[in-house]
Amino acid sequence: MASRRRNFAAVAAVLLSIIAVCKGDLKSGASYVFGDSLVDSGNNNYLPTLSKADIRPNGIDFKASGGEPTGRFTNGRTIADISGELLGQRRYAPPFLAPNTSGSVLLDGVNYASGGGGILNATGKLFVNRLGMDIQVDYFNITRKQLDDLLGKAKAKEFLTKKSIFSITIGSNDFLNNYLLPVVSAGTRVAESPDNFINDLISNLKNQLTRLYTLDARKFVVANVGPIGCIPYQKTINNVAEDECVSLPNQLARQYNGQLRDLLAELNDNLPGAKFCLANVYDLVYELINNYEHYGFKTASKACCGNGGNYAGIVPCGPTSSMCDDRSDYVFWDPYHPSEASNLILAKYIVDGDTKYISPINLRQLLALDD
Repeated sequence: MASRRRNFAAVAAVLLSIIAVCKGDLKSGASYVFGDSLVDSGNNNYLPTLSKADIRPNGIDFKASGGEPTGRFTNGRTIADISGELLGQRRYAPPFLAPNTSGSVLLDGVNYASGGGGILNATGKLFVNRLGMDIQVDYFNITRKQLDDLLGKAKAKEFLTKKSIFSITIGSNDFLNNYLLPVVSAGTRVAESPDNFINDLISNLKNQLTRLYTLDARKFVVANVGPIGCIPYQKTINNVAEDECVSLPNQLARQYNGQLRDLLAELNDNLPGAKFCLANVYDLVYELINNYEHYGFKTASKACCGNGGNYAGIVPCGPTSSMCDDRSDYVFWDPYHPSEASNLILAKYIVDGDTKYISPINLRQLLALDD
């Protein structure tokens, strides 16, 4: 009898979700998240990989899990989690690889992001396993077919084109792993000029975004690469002063970001019905770092959780890491990733900010579009 009741409840939940879509009641929309460890919600938990965050103290401030690690590479919510909350999303987009990511759950969105992943398939190979952007799009294709089965082809297409946002946060690992890693990246720098390397990234990303468009994605927000020369890891291995950032990583990021802006403008012109928004994460994070005291932080150089050097920037966060007393005082949670306090500020600007940080429209305006 109990089993029968559970089955009935599951069927009822699916029916209610379908009715909501048919009536146009899902005002908050669905969030389909692609990217790297900045937005991974736990896909790497299901991979045999060296890029893991399912260990303490990661997630210590994540209320939904009671402070237990979920696979998020921060102390709490990611920028994707918070953006969804601000837009009224009912649930965090679950990781695609989680066994229960199916059925009506898909109507709240899915997270395909993977720590260590990049635009290029070779990016992150030092971690053994990770989901690159090509694979993430392949996985969305599976979800796409499941939505057809769940809603019917016409309703599924309407749901994706009008009520779903596709967010892409990727590119940092392509530079950090392929072009900036001491010793390991030396061959790449000799074999390929920065111009050619960045052209390769842009070409691959164009193909990936176009594939999503062919699968009925229409509302895109694409984050540019942040000031990776300012993260505790880069500051530590390059031994720069507390108020300095490493110049080469930031120079590469800016060059890539300029071409990304041009790419999104091109796609807006050439893909009918699509709207590509650029999240200017570089300037947002740089503003946070340069004026950290204004935002209530005590340091923008040192990682809250990590070990090694002046900025705790060598050893990733784990059970044996030193950890700060108040996570909200730190811009960075670990050698690579922002704290939840930083993510909250970043998400607010992207959801409701002006064209300095999100253009041509912000995320809330993007969701409201119903062309």
